[in-house]
Amino acid sequence: MRKVMITAAAVASAAVLALSGCSGASDRGGDAGGGDAASGFEEGSVIGVALPDKTSENWTIAGEIFTDALTEAGYEPNVQYAGSTSPVPDQQAQISTMIQDGAKVIVIGANDAKQLGSQVADAKEQGVTIISYDRLISDTENVDYYVAFNNFKVGQEQGQALLDGLAAKFPDKTTYNIELIAGAATDPNAAVFFNGAMDVLQPKIDDGTLVVVSGQDTFEQVQTDKWDPANAQSRMDTVLQGFYQGDVAIDGVLAPNDTLARAAIQSVKDASKGPIVVTGQDSEAASIPLIMSGEQYMTIYKDTRKLVAQTVEMIKSLAAGEEAETNAEEDNGAKEVPTFYLDPVVVTAENAAEVYKDNDTLFPLTQQ
Repeated sequence: MRKVMITAAAVASAAVLALSGCSGASDRGGDAGGGDAASGFEEGSVIGVALPDKTSENWTIAGEIFTDALTEAGYEPNVQYAGSTSPVPDQQAQISTMIQDGAKVIVIGANDAKQLGSQVADAKEQGVTIISYDRLISDTENVDYYVAFNNFKVGQEQGQALLDGLAAKFPDKTTYNIELIAGAATDPNAAVFFNGAMDVLQPKIDDGTLVVVSGQDTFEQVQTDKWDPANAQSRMDTVLQGFYQGDVAIDGVLAPNDTLARAAIQSVKDASKGPIVVTGQDSEAASIPLIMSGEQYMTIYKDTRKLVAQTVEMIKSLAAGEEAETNAEEDNGAKEVPTFYLDPVVVTAENAAEVYKDNDTLFPLTQQ
């Protein structure tokens, strides 16, 4: 008999190669019509990919996969990242340059989804097709398609996992003290994650099962500027110092991604509190061993390869003069954008090996 075994270290070392970015939108299924189909374009055409930053593993990996996948499909990829100092002007300028360089399609993972209206309008005037990738560009009719994981569902899964983890870790308790962390207000997905989670958690807050001891329970109160873990940890430090003195215990933290989950864990450790139940997202390499050991309860696995592959399939359809395949619509504030949603996967210590085992080229397995 041949057995396949996987260790925490093996999963961690390979997770860096199979990640997905924080995406988002509401959970509305059903078939949807496509956007404005391109008139078709030739092999070798320029395809622009404008990504928001390199502050997390998922975006770095996405750029690498886009470069390889578009090249293999016969296109000329132009993959750009916004800089950390002035990311919005950088991305605006990069998109404008892609238009001038004759890109037929521009895939945009927005740094700030509300500040690209002029650029996508210019793109449409030049006949460029715009695909919002992972983050939906808002308040403009000049977005043709949106491709993402269903992130209202991500939030719901995180909320349910927090409840499940609390019940498992603290079987003798009937009420739990928790705190909430959300992503950046400039990222449209951040509010979607938070709203999805609160869809599950709010009834338990209302009936007293969950207690947000700080009272900070709105998105505006708990958002994290720039998704910066230092900002999240600083806020958690302040909350713990102000509301968790003496014997007051903190039992759990809703964190929207793995980076901020690790910040919360460190803050709790520094305050000599815990152990706690913490949620996450992205299957980041640094969080996998924490999940395997129980320090972080869960993450969400969103395979970047699948998201990029779906995007490239959309581009191939447009090259052929066809509408891209979609399975939903999403309101960006100005129109219902034809959307393709992929489903996220919840990962805990119990199912990590099973979830990752099929990625033989990405996750080194010891076979015997």
